[in-house]
Amino acid sequence: MLKKYKYIKLFIYILIFLFIYPNHSFANTAYKTFTEDGYGNYVETQTAYTVVNTIIKFGDEQFRQASDLKIDKFGLLYVSDTGNKRILVGNKHGELVRIIGEGVLQRPNGIFIAEDDRLYVADEVAAKVFVFTLEGELVAEFGKPDSILFGKTSTFVPEKVAVDRRDNIYIISRGNPNGIIQINANSGQFIGYFSPNRTVVTPLTVFRKAIFTDEQLSKMISMVPPNAHNLNIDKRGLVYTVTHGERIKSIKKLNMAGLNIIDMNVYDPFPSSIDVGSLDNIFVSGENGFIYEYTSEGNLLFVFGGRDDGRQRVGLFNKISAIALDEHDHIYALDPEKRQIQLFQPTEFADLVHNALALYQNGDYTQSKEPWKEVIRLNSLFDFANLGLGEAYFKEEQYQEALNSYRSAKYKVGYSDAFWENRNIWVRENIITFLFLILGLLIVKKVLSRVESKRRYWFTFKTKMNEKYNLKLIKDLVFLKNFIRSPIDSFYSMKYENKTSYLSSILLLFFFFTLFVLEKYYSGFIFSSVEDGEFAIGSDFAFVFGIFLLVIVSNYLVCTINDGEGKFQHIFSGFIYSFAPYFILKPFVIVFSNILTFNEVYLLNFANFFIYSWVAILIFIMIKEINDYTVKETIKIILLTLFTMLIGVLLLFIVYVLITQMLSFFISIFNEGVYRLENR
Repeated sequence: MLKKYKYIKLFIYILIFLFIYPNHSFANTAYKTFTEDGYGNYVETQTAYTVVNTIIKFGDEQFRQASDLKIDKFGLLYVSDTGNKRILVGNKHGELVRIIGEGVLQRPNGIFIAEDDRLYVADEVAAKVFVFTLEGELVAEFGKPDSILFGKTSTFVPEKVAVDRRDNIYIISRGNPNGIIQINANSGQFIGYFSPNRTVVTPLTVFRKAIFTDEQLSKMISMVPPNAHNLNIDKRGLVYTVTHGERIKSIKKLNMAGLNIIDMNVYDPFPSSIDVGSLDNIFVSGENGFIYEYTSEGNLLFVFGGRDDGRQRVGLFNKISAIALDEHDHIYALDPEKRQIQLFQPTEFADLVHNALALYQNGDYTQSKEPWKEVIRLNSLFDFANLGLGEAYFKEEQYQEALNSYRSAKYKVGYSDAFWENRNIWVRENIITFLFLILGLLIVKKVLSRVESKRRYWFTFKTKMNEKYNLKLIKDLVFLKNFIRSPIDSFYSMKYENKTSYLSSILLLFFFFTLFVLEKYYSGFIFSSVEDGEFAIGSDFAFVFGIFLLVIVSNYLVCTINDGEGKFQHIFSGFIYSFAPYFILKPFVIVFSNILTFNEVYLLNFANFFIYSWVAILIFIMIKEINDYTVKETIKIILLTLFTMLIGVLLLFIVYVLITQMLSFFISIFNEGVYRLENR
């Protein structure tokens, strides 16, 4: 009986666990799925796609160096079987339907199925684009355009091809940097080049062109823009391209004018293929085996997959040459090295995200909120769900809820818009109270001024305190305001009348550090430059005090060997007191950063520019007055100070490297000694 009771108790515990912790955890796959948070970092999330089938051949026909993959409206798969010089057609069960192009194709690479059910094949060896019916009949072919506009020296080696609904053929030709070739499918006429990539010019390239001879420049790699690597066209006629490279836009969504209309922050440096889903979501594969899903606006939803380590695990790849989507948004990924196609199916979590996204894109903002909330409940780190929820709230004019959702999504633009609306509502509701409060404060100030002018309570108090206590420290700190009104006289008093001290300067330096920390970590979210929860007070302390010490010591050394009259105390205090505008105005800037939006960002930019310009002028005046230099001499001293700082930084770096290598040497000797003792 007791044993039976224990089993019942265990069963109850299991039920409670299942109800409290529902099974929405990460699926047991060989790969992980990530999304992008509001700061652009990868965050692991629930599995979005799982492999449901693997196709290794169609019938008895195996793939060899397969390079492209497309799916027609009937769900049939078309594989560019490059190594066997043919196009294989099969279904998702691996059954062979037909073979196209045998005896005609020499090295078929890119393929595309047009809306008129024509199969276009780019053959790089034949230097032609062949057109077949879906049954395999050859109906047309296009060779190198003979138009003068094409260019006599321009190459025509078709690698990839796509066709829009106006029967314009888009061809990527290897070695042709002029752009994507456009040919009319009906007339065969060359239309022109479409959306060429731009040449990436680095500062090093500019420097080389400035100093190298023509002979030296001719030996360098020519600066030509990279070719697009692959392309696709959606039902609306928008062209999608992917390009290899780290300093270029790897993924583009081009309108009819050839202008890119999306800006992606996360992308693969070596994308291989691109396709568009039913929600206009963009799917991109990378050669290293990763698959990316973006919204139509370029926000990353999921990234999954990866490179196989040789254990032939499902969901991983040696290389992806092409991806394609069917009408159910199932992903087919072609691996030419494994000679297989892996079929991915969306999970319940991915379907939930897609459902919420579809409702929002269709204008059903109210209905989209519940799916977004469910996504957040399952994964609170899925920031795009907070973004979608914030957009839905904003469309319904629920600005406070939108503000909270945008904040959770770390989406500053939306947060700024919602804050603007909330602030307008607050101003309308409280403007009268606020005006009465200002009026009351002015009346109180006026009354206190009249009482002080007659009774002189404050003046008497200050006089007695000065007589009883020597408040030099307070006087030195209050002396800071004189640098705003008359900086030249203030530096004179500092030098000859001992108006400042080491203690007051050090206290002001700590106040500077306090303001630096407040500005960095407690500015308004819109203008903050650090991530939530990021605090590095130790490194901030080392940075601020290290910079001040380096500048002051370098300037003092330079002034000393250039007949400067200033003592170290004068230069030390002079530098710190020169930040008087920073000490006085920066607290207001920090406060206002919490109540301004992007619409008023120019105010903060101007305030900061004004503060730092004023500080720079005061530093210039300080160096000139403290050391009794001319303007020309002061400029020379400043340049020498900057050079000395550079030398100091280089010396510190050398010392750091030497110490690191010495420690590494001693650690290796210690490890070697331990190893020998253990293996005696």
